[in-house]
Amino acid sequence: GAREGKEILANEIGVVFKPQEKKTAELAREAAEKGFDPNVVSVTGSVEGGVFSHRAAHFEWLCDVGKDMGLSFDQLGKRRHGSEATLHFCDALYRIYGSEDLSTALGASFAIEHWANAGFWDQLIEGFELLNAKRPAGAKRYPMGFWRFHQALEAQHAAHTMDELEEAIEDGLISDEVRFRQAAHEMLDACSIFWEGLEASRQGRPYSVTTLKAR
Repeated sequence: GAREGKEILANEIGVVFKPQEKKTAELAREAAEKGFDPNVVSVTGSVEGGVFSHRAAHFEWLCDVGKDMGLSFDQLGKRRHGSEATLHFCDALYRIYGSEDLSTALGASFAIEHWANAGFWDQLIEGFELLNAKRPAGAKRYPMGFWRFHQALEAQHAAHTMDELEEAIEDGLISDEVRFRQAAHEMLDACSIFWEGLEASRQGRPYSVTTLKAR
């Protein structure tokens, strides 16, 4: 629903979740003492009564990773840097996941949540741990907080995915099962193209989404 969406957005821009058992003042003191470190901020609770900090914004955490890899703010998260495959995935997210038709949007959301819980964050963490293991002695290790926070957050989301689907059906939010299934399949197809594009880039070979669609 709208409130669930606002919870996600508010947390993304820097409002720390407040666990039910904590008071706002206590949360503010703890978070400030620990510098709003993604390794320690809560992945449970609500933004209602939470605490805002620019340092708790997820993109700032990602910029921390980029900085240690020699990437500036201007080199991260900009559409102009995206490959054809990456932009295909971004556009599919906007069109399907962000659809005003609830059957379509919920189908995309259901597919993405299950894909992410299938090991996406685990694989990213494994990859960065391997990169850190290869760092020269004494070199600063790449920060892992951004990845670990989302790994824990995703595990929490996935635990409720089936319950949320059942609630959506009971509340009559999915009026067209065909559109729901079609959206789920299209979203996963776009996700596959994104990863295939990254793998092709890693291997130094061409990858054309246009050619793929023409088959």
